[in-house]
Amino acid sequence: MGRQTTRLLKAALAALHYSGSAKFAARNSRKCGVVLMLHHVTPEAPRGFEPNGILKVTPDFLEAVIGTVRGEGFEIIGLDDVKARIENGASRERPFAVFTLDDGYKDNRDFAYPVFKRHNVPFTVFVPTAYADGEGDLWWLVLEEALRRLADVKIERDGALKIYVLGNDAEKTKAFEEIYWWLRQMPEARARAITRDLASQAGFDPLALCRKLVMNWDEIRALAQDPLVTIAAHTCNHFALAKLPSAEATREIAESVKRVSEELGKPCRHFSYPYGDEESAGEREFEIARSLGIETAVTTRKGLIDQSHASAMTALPRLSLNGDYQDQRFVSVLLSGLPFALRDRAKSALSPLRSRGAGEVMRQDVASRR
Repeated sequence: MGRQTTRLLKAALAALHYSGSAKFAARNSRKCGVVLMLHHVTPEAPRGFEPNGILKVTPDFLEAVIGTVRGEGFEIIGLDDVKARIENGASRERPFAVFTLDDGYKDNRDFAYPVFKRHNVPFTVFVPTAYADGEGDLWWLVLEEALRRLADVKIERDGALKIYVLGNDAEKTKAFEEIYWWLRQMPEARARAITRDLASQAGFDPLALCRKLVMNWDEIRALAQDPLVTIAAHTCNHFALAKLPSAEATREIAESVKRVSEELGKPCRHFSYPYGDEESAGEREFEIARSLGIETAVTTRKGLIDQSHASAMTALPRLSLNGDYQDQRFVSVLLSGLPFALRDRAKSALSPLRSRGAGEVMRQDVASRR
């Protein structure tokens, strides 16, 4: 998402906050709850070139979010309790909130866990099994690191050689955005081959990046000793499942659930779709998850949970805690559900042509990026 779009969305969220509209909507909402999504939690200061910084929030922000969630009247529960709460949601006055983290980064243990522990907050970590094996391809981080190190990049696109000069942070950021979304549109194997080649040019091992950043199975098992922690599946290889043949997509889900269960010595009941947007997971994937007996599966489609999700337990939306929006005012507005209600009304009013244009903006939102 471009800086201009981010500024506009921040202004819109601030306006909903200061107008009191969000407070009014929250008081009159029939929502059951919300599933919150994080990736990295770290106190590290932002760098000049850090396109994946949108996936990072600070421990202080996480702590403030917990306070805001409770202050807005939500009861924080574990993912194991979600199914029953959704099915009985209409009869409950108090909505629920669930915290989830994707990919299994070590900073989840080092910085998020102490915050959750201090506030007695249950949470779920979704783990791609190849990542925990130390064999995962975090290609979006590989791309960032390669562009950070290189002075220029030459890529063949559409039969022509495209040269990106990487002389400063602005040029690197522009190159990242263009290359990233180009890679997202192609088959997974080809995209990852391109980023591995860039890593080779930049002189680093992409697998070393995975082993440095992601918890291994011993570390995951140690974290899971705390009853507050649920470990769940996130495929084997973090592929966009909608790009895969049905049999391969089924295998990615089924084998990851089986492996997590074996490593933890307990049933794995929950799943997260990689990327999780409409182009990466749809009805076919939701049905595969249902057929495998998965209790809940989460997307990155933006929204709160209401009674209608009782019949869509493998297609649950989430609310992304975005590094660009670390402001409690924005969190409160989003928890009200008003931005999503306004979005849905706007979508229904748009012509098909305008809907496609709006969809392009939403497609590049952080929630569907990694």
